[in-house]
Amino acid sequence: MQKLEALARDAQQLASGLDAANGGPANASAHRTIRVLPLTENETEVARQMQICNACRYCEGFCAVFPAMTRRLEFGKADVNYLANLCHNCGACYHACQYAPPHEFAVNVPQAMAKVRMDTYSEYAVPSFMGALYKRNGLTLSLALAFGLALFLVLGVAMNGPLFGTPLAGNFYAIFPHNLLALLFGIVFVLASVSLGVGVTRFWKDVSADTGSAAAQGEAISEATRNALTLKYLDGGHGDGCNEADDRFTLARRRFHHFTFYGFMLCFAATVVATFYHFFLDLHAPYPFVSVPVLLGTLGGIGLLIGPAGLLWLNLKRDPARGDAAQKPMDRGFIALLLLTSATGLALLAWRDTAALAWLLAVHLGVVLALFATLPYGKFAHGIYRSAALLKSSIEKRQANSLKLGSE
Repeated sequence: MQKLEALARDAQQLASGLDAANGGPANASAHRTIRVLPLTENETEVARQMQICNACRYCEGFCAVFPAMTRRLEFGKADVNYLANLCHNCGACYHACQYAPPHEFAVNVPQAMAKVRMDTYSEYAVPSFMGALYKRNGLTLSLALAFGLALFLVLGVAMNGPLFGTPLAGNFYAIFPHNLLALLFGIVFVLASVSLGVGVTRFWKDVSADTGSAAAQGEAISEATRNALTLKYLDGGHGDGCNEADDRFTLARRRFHHFTFYGFMLCFAATVVATFYHFFLDLHAPYPFVSVPVLLGTLGGIGLLIGPAGLLWLNLKRDPARGDAAQKPMDRGFIALLLLTSATGLALLAWRDTAALAWLLAVHLGVVLALFATLPYGKFAHGIYRSAALLKSSIEKRQANSLKLGSE
């Protein structure tokens, strides 16, 4: 360990000497004040492991984390948070590492990064107490909120009529007026979007640096978008996929993530199309089973059953050394809400022409409200923060690496 630390110090001195030899100050930042923030215990552990990895570099071609690592000799708070959110927890580096436990260096990059990512979600959450609460009790909070909101709406329906009344031919608005639903969900969605937007803006401000020229920015945005939408770094760096329970590679997590993400986007698209129909075409729900909103929602609901169910299965069987046990309530809380959203939505569609419409609608709306309310504080946030980290990675790749110690 001492030899590796000495190697890192020598490399830093070499870089400083190169700057001085080029006619510049040994430390280009010596002329400005830098605010150095103390590292938490989890961040300190990531910094320690990155120093070891920087001296080894066996995993340099595995994913975006290691090329980004080679551009640094020291790892401050912003660097650690950036690298942690750039990590996709594919597990390839852990299974390939010669310094992984039981080695005395105890290098476990996926686990160390997972702990910092979880801290990131709560640290940048707005308001912060909600992030801390969800961090500790994600599954319990998700289910309790969904149950409470669903029960509240069911009781509201019961106060105005029977829960099993005359079939209404799928007319939701005979139970909850359209404007009431639009106002209620609009407020929750806007608040969640603002909260998440403020958090990721603060994160970006802390981890970002020079963004380069406009042309480079455009290329970087295009590449980062492509990498995010295809989940490029869930291929293990070689195209064969992640390591889950053992050394065997599998693309299962990548595929289940795709089912989940695109299922969610199809459901969102169904809502957008239905809104367009209502306000611009004066076509009001209920829509036929073969209409665009219903088809999009049905396909999205099926995707949101397959994807989260698969992710839950992988979460249960994954090697516990690969992740952070404290994060499981957050992971499973989000998965549970997605599964409940899709299951209640498909059930509502299947039995919308029956006497069960009223209570099925109330339960579904309660679950969706709970999902929206927890978006900024649960696992959904990882997609937003990871996309920001991917963008920073794409920007960095287009900038000169003054160290010139890695593959670049």
